[in-house]
Amino acid sequence: MTTQRVPLRSLLFVPGSRTDWLPKAESAGADAAILDLEDAVPEDGKAAAREAVAGAVTADQVTAGTSGPMRLLVRINALDRATGWQGADDLRAVARPGLYGIVLPKVSGPEDVTTADRLLAWCEREHGLPEGHFALLPLLETARGLREAYAIGRAAARIAHLGAVTAPGGDVERAIGYRWSPEGEETRELRARALLDARAANRPHPVAGLWADVADLAGLRRFAEQNRALGYEGMAVIHPSHVPVVNEVFAPDAEELARCGRLIAAVERAQAEGAGAVLFEGRMVDEAMAATARRTLARHGGG
Repeated sequence: MTTQRVPLRSLLFVPGSRTDWLPKAESAGADAAILDLEDAVPEDGKAAAREAVAGAVTADQVTAGTSGPMRLLVRINALDRATGWQGADDLRAVARPGLYGIVLPKVSGPEDVTTADRLLAWCEREHGLPEGHFALLPLLETARGLREAYAIGRAAARIAHLGAVTAPGGDVERAIGYRWSPEGEETRELRARALLDARAANRPHPVAGLWADVADLAGLRRFAEQNRALGYEGMAVIHPSHVPVVNEVFAPDAEELARCGRLIAAVERAQAEGAGAVLFEGRMVDEAMAATARRTLARHGGG
């Protein structure tokens, strides 16, 4: 049985060689930290970083996993021969009780997911953990991976946070050939399509990203608001200063929550009087809108 997942507003990348930065990530308010064993670690430092990350996961096993204040994920190296199967060694080293999930890079198709899924199931049995304890976050960084997002999402029930991560000069820009701009128009359709595939595959909490300009918090906010408008529930970020902005964007404010409560009450009064729809604050609303409002309250502590 797959562990129930929760929305993650902010997922902060932390170099695997700097596990001492985890307290900073938690102080920033990140919902999750992604300890990075792939691009953030030079080749000659990967073995030491893997050991450090495994130690950090073990040290945090009391509060991490599925109920801790900040969840821990690890981006492993790719599960392929080109890396000397470093990814498999990474996965086995870090998949232990304190880990929330694995971030799988360079995913090209569902076969990559099924391989990771089987390895994680083996680790769960080895540690006496329930099936589906570890979440899996596949990164759609290739053209084929983006094209097959739906099949990738359907390949394993442990996937919860599937989505499109675009950034200037990264793997996705190289794979697709777009020219990145702060406005994000060149990737909006790509992000929207990946989101639709994730929803159709019943992946519950899709995340987007990244905003690479550390100092441009106004640009970050615009990009985050664009992703939220598309339907994403969170974003991966690269700096602690980005966390509060992203958390604010992806959480409803007090007035939005209050409006949800008023809308539900209006619809329920109308239903009690035998009406299916009612005029509420200038708009017609019905049970479908009330159901959305109930979900918002349930997810954000308002009901």
